[in-house]
Amino acid sequence: MTRNFHRVLCISLFISFNALANEPQRIISLSPHLTELTFALNSGDKLVAVSDYSDYPEQAKQLPSVASFQGVNFEAVMRLKPDLILAWRGGNKPQDLSRLQSLGFKLFYSSPQKPGDIADEIEALGESLNQSRRAKTLAADFRQQLVQIKNRYSQQTPVSTFYYMWPTPLMTVGPNAWASKLLNICGATNIFAASPTDYPEVPMEQVLTRKPQLIIAAQKTNASDIQAFWQKWLPMFSTPRPRIAQVDPDRLHRFTPRLINGLNGLCETIHL
Repeated sequence: MTRNFHRVLCISLFISFNALANEPQRIISLSPHLTELTFALNSGDKLVAVSDYSDYPEQAKQLPSVASFQGVNFEAVMRLKPDLILAWRGGNKPQDLSRLQSLGFKLFYSSPQKPGDIADEIEALGESLNQSRRAKTLAADFRQQLVQIKNRYSQQTPVSTFYYMWPTPLMTVGPNAWASKLLNICGATNIFAASPTDYPEVPMEQVLTRKPQLIIAAQKTNASDIQAFWQKWLPMFSTPRPRIAQVDPDRLHRFTPRLINGLNGLCETIHL
């Protein structure tokens, strides 16, 4: 028994040593949500650079940026010599990702399509960061809370909603946009659900004729600015006039565990 015990112990130590040896020590994140997930998985200290708008948690603001909406700063990336780059297929330029791969860098790809995918990505990233135990805990908690929210609002009376992210031009969300999937969970009806594009620019006249019960601004601007924007339009709506509400786009549009708090707030706002 003693011999078998030592054998098992040696095997376990060998596996642990290999896992630690393969654990990335220099990580670059090319998206704010991947930056946030890395910190959530207790690996924020391994980040050597991030993308613009990586502002959560607070420590992320201290890291240099090597990516923006214009693309990746390849010279900066090569100087930093990362052993893992976290990339977002829906946000980073495909040609940039192809070039990084051709340069020999190891890439982790994020590509969530629906809220439930966040839990899967947490687990996948946890494996890449040698943080599987932490990842499984976070993912299980996320799944449980997401199911609870879906159950809570599945029988609610639908609320016709106009959800927009930018006032000039007025940009809303179509059928397959991320925010539309959140509205569906909350029991809201998107008045532009039949749009042929996922992020259409719409004239105010179309908003007026579709008569939403609720207007949601997914913006970080001051609430007074949002009210001021709608002040001249509200009298043109037929009565009863729609409510105006504001939600935090970072909590809702970043694919991280914080989505749960944002989604709870969105659903509560819709069904006030």
